[in-house]
Amino acid sequence: MTTYTPAAASTRSGFSLDTLRYYERIGLLFDIRRTTGGQRVFTEDDLDWLGVLRCLRDTGMPIADMRRYAELARDGETTYGERLRVLREHAVELSGHIATLLDQQEHLHAKIRWYEQQAEAERDPHAMAAARPTA
Repeated sequence: MTTYTPAAASTRSGFSLDTLRYYERIGLLFDIRRTTGGQRVFTEDDLDWLGVLRCLRDTGMPIADMRRYAELARDGETTYGERLRVLREHAVELSGHIATLLDQQEHLHAKIRWYEQQAEAERDPHAMAAARPTA
């Protein structure tokens, strides 16, 4: 069985060592093995779970919901339906957030185009005057 030091798990997961310790303390990580010297040892399964946590965090799931999901996962196969519900609710919220971001992105691009036009007018005032419609 391949194992990873905390530093290697941090590198592979993209989470800082502090975040790994915090996630263990609040119950997002569980059953992390330790060496006889007390150092945490991460397995491939732990790294897979960290991948799930990375996805949930990067998509904006609140810590409380992540903790609920982890609690359900810890309880085993009997919680598949509830975990599915948690993920579906998060997906709906994420879709709304993405729609908002796309709207804001378009607003940002419109503002960029406006400033580009202003910069062009400063460089060549005659070109902008010629491009303006006459009343």
